Amino acid sequence: MEWMAETAERRADPRVLWPDVKSVLLLGLNYGPSGDPLAALQLKDRASIAVYARNRDYHDVIKGKLKEAAGFLAAKGGSDVKVFVDTAPVMEKTLAEAAGLGWQGKHTVLVSREFGNWLFLGAIFTTAELPADASEKDHCGSCRRCLDICPTKAFPAPYQLDARRCISYLTIEHKGHIPPDLREGIGNRIFGCDDCLAVCPWNKFAQVGREVRLQQREDLAALPLADLARLDDAAFRAFFAGTPIKRTGRDRFVRNVLIAIGNSGDERLAVEAERLLDDASPLVRAMAVWALAHLTSPQVLAAHAKGRSENETDPQVRAEWEAAYAA
Repeated sequence: MEWMAETAERRADPRVLWPDVKSVLLLGLNYGPSGDPLAALQLKDRASIAVYARNRDYHDVIKGKLKEAAGFLAAKGGSDVKVFVDTAPVMEKTLAEAAGLGWQGKHTVLVSREFGNWLFLGAIFTTAELPADASEKDHCGSCRRCLDICPTKAFPAPYQLDARRCISYLTIEHKGHIPPDLREGIGNRIFGCDDCLAVCPWNKFAQVGREVRLQQREDLAALPLADLARLDDAAFRAFFAGTPIKRTGRDRFVRNVLIAIGNSGDERLAVEAERLLDDASPLVRAMAVWALAHLTSPQVLAAHAKGRSENETDPQVRAEWEAAYAA
């Protein structure tokens, strides 16, 4: 733990990235949703996508704004500048708290008294010496809403997140097979999760995001799972071009869709899982087995297994067949 604490402290020190830096400016861009971000969770045959991913990739938008502000700063003061938006190991939340933008809530996300917790963060490092703002205090009090709503129990304690259980990590960053004990908790969330953000009481002060380039695509609010399961690589890239979703790749994305299909309880979606039993990707084949096992009878499953389970070369997919038989 001492090493981890030291590593975190070093990462929070901007001079580790740039020894010449004298000041850091943290900027927050509001992306508050116009409607209920959890509404799609009730539509079991539809997909729930995190609010931030229902529009243009925020990295592109924020980076442009940071460069504009940094250019103004450099021109006025003759200083050197560098901008960061998830492009280096910058601890934006820690620095944003120190800069007074908000505080890290019990869900570990930055919370603002003015905008709630719907903020994108970016940083400008500069060699100019600028006056420091006062840091923000913690205003969470005794509230536990964000902790208690987590479907996969990813918060072992307030202010602590176990990323290995976090749906956002599992559906976006995790490249392998999602652990079986966490799949049902994922529900129909196929890219990210807004549960802990949406229930924060400070969102009563939140405002709808006004950045035109980050306006939500309404067609991404509740997409039919059946349509998403049919996407090949080219169709996936075309449909999600310009959004954060594209970077997961088709295979991981369809893996998530199949988990949602298995959780839907809708037997009509079994045909989508059946069609993907022979997919080229082991990630997809494995979750097709899992989804089918949740939607069909043992007899139907056995019929589909014939010739497949014995000839399967991927150990994880074989394990899914074995688990499906044992269920």
